[in-house]
Amino acid sequence: MKLISIVSPCYNEQDNVETLYNEVKKQFELLPQYQYEHIFIDNASTDNTIKILKQIAEKDKNVKIIINSRNFGHIRSPYYAMLQAKGDAVISLVSDLQDPPELIPTLLNKWEEGFKIVVGVKKQSEENFLFFKIRKMYYNLVTKLSEVPLIKNFTGFGLYDKVVIENLREIKDNYPYFRGLICEVGFEKAIIEYHQPVRKRGITKNNFFTLYDIAMLGITSHSKVPLRLATMFGFITAFLSLIAAIVYLILKIIYWYSMPMGQAPLVIGLFFFSSIQLIFIGIIGEYIGNIHTHIMNRPLVIEKERINF
Repeated sequence: MKLISIVSPCYNEQDNVETLYNEVKKQFELLPQYQYEHIFIDNASTDNTIKILKQIAEKDKNVKIIINSRNFGHIRSPYYAMLQAKGDAVISLVSDLQDPPELIPTLLNKWEEGFKIVVGVKKQSEENFLFFKIRKMYYNLVTKLSEVPLIKNFTGFGLYDKVVIENLREIKDNYPYFRGLICEVGFEKAIIEYHQPVRKRGITKNNFFTLYDIAMLGITSHSKVPLRLATMFGFITAFLSLIAAIVYLILKIIYWYSMPMGQAPLVIGLFFFSSIQLIFIGIIGEYIGNIHTHIMNRPLVIEKERINF
């Protein structure tokens, strides 16, 4: 029997983990041709999430738990858990139930057809309309900037054959942009569109800084366009400034007594070019920060405890 690994990252999801476990179990009761393991990786929750998971794991040996020594963030922890999976295929499923467990049979059917990667793409979402539009704009932007064709409205939900997981292990990225890596490794992909439900219990653990982090990671990991835009913009503005200076000098010579020097153009120009410089210094800083993170070569996570492995 083929083994399917379900990987669910969680942090302070005491209201959702048991429901998710039951929903996954229900799906595999309808799929007797498969064995499965459900790996929960907990990012050092401060509520009752770990206690609930341990109670579940004590009764059901299909449930395996990795407890991190601290919160290693929403980028490294899920990726680490996927690399620990031993299944013939790995399905990534978030703990807040916004990735529908009822799509598991559909993912498996596409996998059995021969696709090594089956990704879930949000066609619609019940989240805040403004947030959904901003996310959509970001996906469009990063797709245009990326050197590798990326998948729009793809959050990581999907199925990945063990061959894909083995290739990811070889990459050894300690701060991975998973959505980009999946496109980087190639392989033919099947796309499953789904309607993302709203979170019913608990509150999201994402905030502006975590969302900004993954947004910039997506750009700096897969595109050099911002750096080249900075260089090109520098050349263009330098050229235009030179032309403006020459024109201003000629006009001043011609109209020496009637043309005032004027402070406003100097002040406006100073603030404009200072702002542009700060923006591009920030972009360069993001790339340097990305390089710094990778050369430190720290582990993805440090485990505190494993259960049922």
